[in-house]
Amino acid sequence: MLRLHASLDERREPAFAALLRELDGVRRVVRQPDESRAERHTVFVADVEPAAADELVEEIEGMGIGVDDYVLTRVDVVAPQRLHLTGHRAIDGLAWVEVMGAARANSWPLARYLTLINVAAVIAALGVIVSNGILIVGAMAVSPDLLPICATCVGIVAGRRRLALRAFATLTLGMVLVVATAAVLSLLLKWTGFLPAGFEVEHSSLHTLAHLDYSTVLVAAAAGIAAMLSFETGAAQAVGVAISVTTIPASAYLGVAIGGGGAGQAFGAVAVLAVNVALLIATGSLTLLVQRHLPGRRRAPA
Repeated sequence: MLRLHASLDERREPAFAALLRELDGVRRVVRQPDESRAERHTVFVADVEPAAADELVEEIEGMGIGVDDYVLTRVDVVAPQRLHLTGHRAIDGLAWVEVMGAARANSWPLARYLTLINVAAVIAALGVIVSNGILIVGAMAVSPDLLPICATCVGIVAGRRRLALRAFATLTLGMVLVVATAAVLSLLLKWTGFLPAGFEVEHSSLHTLAHLDYSTVLVAAAAGIAAMLSFETGAAQAVGVAISVTTIPASAYLGVAIGGGGAGQAFGAVAVLAVNVALLIATGSLTLLVQRHLPGRRRAPA
């Protein structure tokens, strides 16, 4: 369920009240004076079903109401227990305006994203060097690469070219940082003598990270579906580990190959990474596209 809070002046108040009354999917409307303003304003509070959110936001923008005058938030519903219903009368479901907002927020290379991606790179690089699969899993848990991947998918499906390109650039920057950080770390370990003489990354038990086969394709395709579903439901943190299995290990392997030894294996890691990213974006976009066009507007059972 979504919750609308809006503050309107007396000129736009009647039209806005009429909109909330007439728009299907908006109910439990509360109207009261806005005591935070010197001039006369009225606060509207209403419950909004996800299916009605997009139309509501379009109408609000059409009325010229500024972004500082309203806010639409998601609230957890305890009762009645209808959280998993879909359709026009559902209280939980896909609100496109919510997905777009999350995509815009995650399409930028924020400092937190860059920090976490570098931390993931260090952990993954050490995992490749010492052939420790547990470290690889830890790096996947830390990595935030799921967010720009999903933002890219949203931009593609929505036809927002700038959003898609910006999110993809953020993802690309993250992968480049993983490779660069892993390469620099490997070089430092090599120069300080911590890396064994004659080290070749292909001797690592994780050398399969640079080999492309049918399992790579299937895992990446399935991960793209899981990525988009988790992005929509707010479960991105839990599912991020499964998504990063297709990106972080191959990127770190490539960096270690460049910096530590065994550069001949780098081409295989590049191919694996490119195929994985392409499939993640393709299946993620397809998942979102199917959801947008499913006939889910009929009344759900009580």
